[in-house]
Amino acid sequence: MELQDFVKKFADQFDNTDPEEITASTRYQELEEWSSLTILVVITFVTTEYGKPVTGAELRSCETVEDLYNLIASK
Repeated sequence: MELQDFVKKFADQFDNTDPEEITASTRYQELEEWSSLTILVVITFVTTEYGKPVTGAELRSCETVEDLYNLIASK
């Protein structure tokens, strides 16, 4: 799993946010589109794509996309 590949796939989970706006340092919880529905989409994405379950609490504990990447990589 590469960081840039993860960032691109993470950005693809958003319908109304330009993928170019999302980088490794993006504070994803500050995105206008971030919601409880988006949390479920991201949980499903991570579980399906990487086979590593992640909880809502874990998502909230991460600040940036890179933080989330590091969390998943450490599982």
